[in-house]
Amino acid sequence: MTATIKQITRGELACWEVRHRNQTLVIAEQGAQVLEYQRDDEPPLIWLSEDAAYHNGQGVRGGVPVCWPWFGGLDFNPTEIRQQYTLAQPPAHGLVRQQPWTLSHSHQDDEHITLSFALSPHADRQFLPAVTPTLTVRLDDGLTLSLINHNHGDEPVWISQALHSYFAVSDCRQVEIHGLDTCPYVDALDNWQRHRQQGPLTFRGETDRLYLQLPDTLHIDDPGWQRRLTLTSTDSRSAVVWNPWIDKSQRLSQFADDAWQRMLCIETARVLEDALFLGPDERHQMSVRFVTTAL
Repeated sequence: MTATIKQITRGELACWEVRHRNQTLVIAEQGAQVLEYQRDDEPPLIWLSEDAAYHNGQGVRGGVPVCWPWFGGLDFNPTEIRQQYTLAQPPAHGLVRQQPWTLSHSHQDDEHITLSFALSPHADRQFLPAVTPTLTVRLDDGLTLSLINHNHGDEPVWISQALHSYFAVSDCRQVEIHGLDTCPYVDALDNWQRHRQQGPLTFRGETDRLYLQLPDTLHIDDPGWQRRLTLTSTDSRSAVVWNPWIDKSQRLSQFADDAWQRMLCIETARVLEDALFLGPDERHQMSVRFVTTAL
């Protein structure tokens, strides 16, 4: 079955809509942000806020924002990353989420379609390192996202990054995340103290943890939808798990007061001691694949 791709808009944002094998994928050119991904006969896999706003120069709540060339607040990154920048007010999650990207290449056959996105010539590169980021999106019987870095400069560069994936769930209080057992993590809500995961992760309150030394595969088991979502990563040994819970939800933009029940984030990353070091002319590719099966 041949894939179809067409240009659409969401509010002010130019987007690409892809149909392939009874799946729908929507990607905004701004930030190269995946907004929607769903199989025809299933609930959404990617969560997009019901209150999402689609404005130029403003982030969209949900989907898969690209956090680059640093993740989170710059001040919470390793020294090697912080000292590369001199911005007075560095934005959270880096410099490219609200920048224009462009579809630079596409390829398809009967089995898959692959789209590659690069920063637009109109993007503001004033504070960017001499590194070219590319996001590739492959749709076959699942979805694979790859963030590729090429250091085209003469000096080494440190990068922290994440594919900030928001996942749709029936009720976050009922799901379990498997694959984290015994992994160390930093708890951003506990003064950045280090702990070690015991057993599957369940959600009982606000959660903001940076997991390290991860295996390749994690699972979200969702009994309400009788679905297992499998995340398989390549060249990433860290991930951020986040849910704002009740109180913080009321302070977030583009976020309904009860939306915390219907989402959670597992953000495939290179953070903390898993940050990425790129020598001159070095390339690196971090990937994550999403596939659903019956639970």
